[in-house]
Amino acid sequence: MDRGARTPAGRAIDLLLANPARSVLTGFAAFITLGTLLLRLPIAHEEGQSTDLITALFTATSATCVTGLVTVDTATHWSAFGEGVILALIQVGGFGVMSAASLLVLLLGRRLTGATSILSQAESRAVEHEEARFVLRGIARVTLLVQGVVAIALFLRFWLGYDMPVGQAAYHGFFHSLSAFNNAGFGLRADSITPWAQDPLINLPLMAAVMIGGIGFPVLWGLRRHLFRVGRWSVHMLVTVWVSVFLWVAGALAFAVFEWTNPKTLGALSPGGRVMASAFQSVVARTAGFNSVSIGDLHPETLLTLDALMFVGGGSAGTAGGLKVGTFALLGFVIWAELRGEPTVHAFHRRLPSATIRQALTVALLSVGGVATGTAGLLIATDAELDAVLFEAVSAFATVGMSTGLTPELGVGGQLIVIGLMFFGRLGPITLGAALALRNRPRRYEVPEERVLVG
Repeated sequence: MDRGARTPAGRAIDLLLANPARSVLTGFAAFITLGTLLLRLPIAHEEGQSTDLITALFTATSATCVTGLVTVDTATHWSAFGEGVILALIQVGGFGVMSAASLLVLLLGRRLTGATSILSQAESRAVEHEEARFVLRGIARVTLLVQGVVAIALFLRFWLGYDMPVGQAAYHGFFHSLSAFNNAGFGLRADSITPWAQDPLINLPLMAAVMIGGIGFPVLWGLRRHLFRVGRWSVHMLVTVWVSVFLWVAGALAFAVFEWTNPKTLGALSPGGRVMASAFQSVVARTAGFNSVSIGDLHPETLLTLDALMFVGGGSAGTAGGLKVGTFALLGFVIWAELRGEPTVHAFHRRLPSATIRQALTVALLSVGGVATGTAGLLIATDAELDAVLFEAVSAFATVGMSTGLTPELGVGGQLIVIGLMFFGRLGPITLGAALALRNRPRRYEVPEERVLVG
């Protein structure tokens, strides 16, 4: 037996790869349960506060699923111990998603093609423990490096620019860096980062952390090796990078156009501040959850724009949630091929497998169904308008964490619906995609073909 398999890490890898969907779901459920129990302890909240079971469960789910939706103010309700538990859950959630998804990519590269995977050039039908450990070490190095650099940048700005005491500035820098890289959206102020909406020395580090964490480890690994050799990029890299850039730019332009004169949002800022806030909100909508302007005061058309950005989400095997950029782009390639009457689907001079197309359609339709069901449930549980309820449902499913202010007003039934959306949105696309791909097998016989009318 491989010696690595006898270590705790080796056994964990074996369990994950033996039944990926079940292992990921069980692991996250276990951490949510542990977090709920810890947040229920008297030392987890400030003196004079109390934490019921639903509040603890909601917060633990939001932290582990790196969402950021809250029913109580993080800074005033939770003690230092409680905030430490939340940070630990965020870190475990972010690292766990990146690790599990990256290992699944590695596994799928073996089982589906038996050839080159995204992360390795070795030709083997099984994932070696050394290879898996290599992936995990790479993710850990990226996580620590990005979070460390951003934390230092934020610490210096809070300390030197806003006269925060050294300890407080260091804690604010560390907390927001960890939250941003993991696309969690938790903050230490009820108004998120609105006091610093026009400060590029705070906005830009946070945006960089969100982008790097959300683009996905396979893309980061590919950029490390072929940053200036675009011709060597895989189709997955090309799709993820270029579609992400397009969505960042298009989202910022749409946000600026819709909100430029709104006195309650961008209209209260300088022209430079409006550009900064528009770019920031476009980036964090996929899927970090910070806000530098009041989300509750946005125009309906702006909320709908953010709904779309949140639903698409970030890259696969990253800390972002949502449908995922690759799935969204693949559906676009399918539509383009069908409009042109082409029998097969191509992207960047490569033909896309029909099995992958079916998987993308399945994940997309089930995701739409999940959001629609959650929206309907929240409409029944609350008296809020449709645009606010839809925004809340998409934010929960895509693990974004932005809110129009509806979350704290939800009753127990509404909170349970949001908890379900966060869990499904965080793990559903990953586990469902893996399960569909791993179940892919040839059919031994075929039946006569017959068309069904479309349109």
